[in-house]
Amino acid sequence: MGEQVTLAGLTNALLSEEGERRRIVAIAGAPGSGKSTTAEQLKERLNARRAGVADVFPMDGFHYDDMVLNARGHRPRKGAPHTFDLDGYRAALERLRADDGREVAVPVFDRSIEIARAGGRIIEPSARIVLTEGNYLLLDEPGWRDLAALFDVTVMVEASEEVLIGRLTERWMGFQLDPEAMLRQMEGNDLPNMRLVLAKSRPADLVLRSDAA
Repeated sequence: MGEQVTLAGLTNALLSEEGERRRIVAIAGAPGSGKSTTAEQLKERLNARRAGVADVFPMDGFHYDDMVLNARGHRPRKGAPHTFDLDGYRAALERLRADDGREVAVPVFDRSIEIARAGGRIIEPSARIVLTEGNYLLLDEPGWRDLAALFDVTVMVEASEEVLIGRLTERWMGFQLDPEAMLRQMEGNDLPNMRLVLAKSRPADLVLRSDAA
């Protein structure tokens, strides 16, 4: 089990180790854990202390398009590990690690239209800390476990299963689904994905709880 940290403590730790070499910080967590919010808050804290030092690289930009998922019969499981372009994500990580002085364009997932926008974000050469976030970054399964060599620091954002279920339920209520449709979405996709992350993730270097008082 990794060392427990706070957002403030993680900010201090990352800045205290800053050097010339770019570092990749993996922020993982189950659906509903708050990993995306954590990554953005951490970016803000880091850049407030050292302007331009950090940026966020979300894994979600590598969702397969719905046309691909529909053709493969995988659309109902969108968000599960097999619905991501893992090799494409890895290639972008390798470009960022190369740190060759050039900008790197990365895709960003637009939840309002359920489509990944190619080149939706530019990681500038000045970014010394890249915060990459996603559900499966620590997944101990073929392909995913091979990402470990590309991460300098790993962080797991944790919350109790009860809190995770509550957050996921609230998220779907915002789409005004009827109770039956919401139950299908939760039981058919969100909860299996959540349980996979909780059961099969490798230990992180650091643990940040998002349900702490």
